[in-house]
Amino acid sequence: MKHLLSIEKLSRADFEHILAASAKVKKERGLGEAQPLAGKVWALLFSKSSTRTRVSFEVGIRELGGQVLFLSASDIQLGRGEPIKDTARVLGRMIHGAVIRTYAQEDVEEFAQYAGLPTINALTDAEHPCQILTDIFTWQEKRGPIQGKIVAFFGDGACNVPASWIFAAAKLDFELRIAAPKKFQPPAELLKRAGGKITCTEDVGEAAQGADLLYTDVWVSMGKEAEAAERMRELAGYQLNEKLVKLAKKDALLMHCLPAYRGKEIDEKTFEANAQTIFDQAENRLHCQKAILQWIVK
Repeated sequence: MKHLLSIEKLSRADFEHILAASAKVKKERGLGEAQPLAGKVWALLFSKSSTRTRVSFEVGIRELGGQVLFLSASDIQLGRGEPIKDTARVLGRMIHGAVIRTYAQEDVEEFAQYAGLPTINALTDAEHPCQILTDIFTWQEKRGPIQGKIVAFFGDGACNVPASWIFAAAKLDFELRIAAPKKFQPPAELLKRAGGKITCTEDVGEAAQGADLLYTDVWVSMGKEAEAAERMRELAGYQLNEKLVKLAKKDALLMHCLPAYRGKEIDEKTFEANAQTIFDQAENRLHCQKAILQWIVK
């Protein structure tokens, strides 16, 4: 049985298979595509709010012939403290697959262990595998192979999105630069575990110089709201803006996984100048996640 629990645990062969399949899925959308989820019900268990992840998975499951059951934490007994393994053992007898968006990585892994169902990590505090698969698919769609390229990430380098970028860089042989204050840089243990060509710096100009892809994310992730004021102060110098874009390669792409807070992690002018790529990236969540679903049930 297959799961997508993290980029770290995804093999390079499966990574490349999903990327290739995403292009095919996008091209064939609405043209009598296969229905591998026909007669199946997939549950979306979301403890964190979502726009792109929820809509793309709901639409994707339906377009592949399945039915969707959306369950927020307040809808089920998880919200009242039922152990995840008990919820998993119940749902494992009733549904055919699960997409989970929550806080602890351990919860997704424990669910997969006890449910006996194909399980997809739709975001945890540790990783965001569907997002990074989509981002790399978007790069390849516009620029070709990512191998040997330079990706520069700006902002909170110790959260889930850069963590998944770190594991992806090691698997697909591209360089990743993370520009962040020391306290917002990824743990040394994670970098050692991943391997690959990863550099961390406090110098935004050094990170941007000659980069092929510039990337940022929100400074206040879900669950970090109490730290908002402190984060805004400490990350103020890590905004993605026109000055940094000029340091990158002339044809560099700029991505943001959304939602975007203009004037904070990115300025309005830079966001709008790159809106086509950013919203292509958002749309590609649907196509890539359909490819993930097809791969996971094969």
